[in-house]
Amino acid sequence: MNDSKHAAKSETISRERLAELLNEDLAREYQAVISYVIYSQIIKGAQYMEIAKELETHAGEELQHALMLAKQIDYLGATPCTAPKTVKLAEKPAELLQLDLDNENETVRNYRERVRQAESLGEYALAEAIRKILCQEQEHQIELAAALNMDVPKEGLASATAAVAPVCAAK
Repeated sequence: MNDSKHAAKSETISRERLAELLNEDLAREYQAVISYVIYSQIIKGAQYMEIAKELETHAGEELQHALMLAKQIDYLGATPCTAPKTVKLAEKPAELLQLDLDNENETVRNYRERVRQAESLGEYALAEAIRKILCQEQEHQIELAAALNMDVPKEGLASATAAVAPVCAAK
């Protein structure tokens, strides 16, 4: 069964492997900072001006995520990575926003898994730190989906048996 394989994978992770995966997440956060900085400046059109401002805010939030991840990677005894994942560009504003939404979807999936992995190691404070990031990433998902006039994609974001409830503080 796929679900049992998924659960077993989370239960048998090592601290070293978790640090490796967090480094992949860190590279994705670097990518997000760069993407949001660029997209906020190149997105054009009156209907996108408020969205551009929101993307600038997202860039700062993603930088905070990167700092937190680097701290946790160091805590696990590894060195934080230095290179971002590749930043993609598109011609049309809606395509840029879709690229962002796709990245946020991947990020949410990965952070849900990291929470489970950290908890399987008894690293509850690390899991809680990731939950806080997860809350903001889900907000980004919602905002990007709304800007694209679509629902937040739910398919593929988490396995059916893996419930991770982020503890989101009200703004």
